[in-house]
Amino acid sequence: MAIQFSETEERILALAGGDLPDTEQPFKTIADAVGVDEDTVIGLIRDLKERRIIRRFGATLRHQKAGYSHNAMVAWRVPVERSEEVGAIFSARPEISHCYIRRTYPEWTYNFYTMIHGERPGQTDEVVAELEEAVGITDHCTLKSLKELKKTSMVYFK
Repeated sequence: MAIQFSETEERILALAGGDLPDTEQPFKTIADAVGVDEDTVIGLIRDLKERRIIRRFGATLRHQKAGYSHNAMVAWRVPVERSEEVGAIFSARPEISHCYIRRTYPEWTYNFYTMIHGERPGQTDEVVAELEEAVGITDHCTLKSLKELKKTSMVYFK
């Protein structure tokens, strides 16, 4: 069942869901814009996180601007019974920003995906080789980024 938010909550989430105000007290700035106190803003975000409605609240690194211009999506064939084990190993790597299990299809049987970021040419290949060694899986397909066309966060409330 979908969660029903009040108009005030929607306004808070619309402002908190994009780039935070570049002020010393961004949550107070949001609160002032909505007409509530800062504790209301922080409380709403904390409550949604505790209830697992939002997974996390944090900064998004624009990896291209931060110098990580060598990036690769790697699709792996991981046995289902090893998903948790392999996921824990892959997720522990600082070069990996995304780690997903997805459905397979007869024409595409890769089920596990990692997004690997590198600062220099060849670094993503090195990470893939280290992951192969760590988990003993060599069946994968590496899709290297050629150009970033769009990178934005989802907007749920306008």
